[in-house]
Amino acid sequence: MKLVTFSLSGNDRLGFFDNDRIIDPLEALDEDVPDRAVFRDMVSFIRSGEPGLRLAAEIIAVAPASARLPLSEVRLEAPIRPSTILCSGSNYHAHNAEKAAAPISGREPEFFVKTADCVVGPDAPIVHDERLTKKLDCETELAVVIGKPGRHIAVATALDHVFGYTIVNDVTARDQQVRISPEGFTWYELGRGKAFDSSAPLGPVIVTADEIPDPQALQLSTRINGDLRQSTSTGDMIWSCAELIHFFSVNFTLKPGMVIITGTPAGTSWSVDKDLGGKWTPAPGLVAAKRYCLPGDVIESEIEKIGVLRNPVVAADGG
Repeated sequence: MKLVTFSLSGNDRLGFFDNDRIIDPLEALDEDVPDRAVFRDMVSFIRSGEPGLRLAAEIIAVAPASARLPLSEVRLEAPIRPSTILCSGSNYHAHNAEKAAAPISGREPEFFVKTADCVVGPDAPIVHDERLTKKLDCETELAVVIGKPGRHIAVATALDHVFGYTIVNDVTARDQQVRISPEGFTWYELGRGKAFDSSAPLGPVIVTADEIPDPQALQLSTRINGDLRQSTSTGDMIWSCAELIHFFSVNFTLKPGMVIITGTPAGTSWSVDKDLGGKWTPAPGLVAAKRYCLPGDVIESEIEKIGVLRNPVVAADGG
């Protein structure tokens, strides 16, 4: 099942993506149906668990034409706007090899947080603000949407806590993130470098976990202005989705609607930035970056079975 949040007449609604149409469950259900509240928004639906999924499947099967909206008539928003996005950096072997290493790189997940203020939806602009950064980079990442609460979750049962998966572009201000001392010591400032306006494009859909039985077997790619910059399998992760769920659940009680993002592969603009320790390695089919992202660029983040998240880069007002 593919779920979306869409805007219609100024209101955000939960919807189901079905053959290039959006099914509006509130339009499909009678006003007196007690379970209507399940479809009020994405988090309410996620919290409803298996009963909500069964009811959704019934609605998709019998929804009348009046509840099936052409995609051209609605605007897709970020499918979920999580209050907390738990982020793991340095989680692909090939990405670690292309960049300057901080002391914990590859030894434990690099833990940072983004918030709802960072989130934008499909086709929404990524803002290039030169007052913040002159080295804006983009990173396609698989995102895990939590469905069942838990703390200290065992790796063996971690995927039981997953509602579904989506795509996040972990937009990064590299000149704020990567710090190198005169002595050559490298460390990361993961606050200013990672969390800012439009630094977490998310979407276009959430795919329920039953459609992705193995999140470590998905092809991931990034195109910038049509050039293929990243292309690999999620199997190159150092820590699997299940291991990251366990890791973050040591700190937090994971709750329905929380999102975990899982790192990016090789092919970032950082890889060609020798000033910040970049180490580009040619790979078949990949085009090396010549610069960081600038206004006018179009970023397409694609993950198998989920879709394509597309966002343009625009200049900040007054920037």
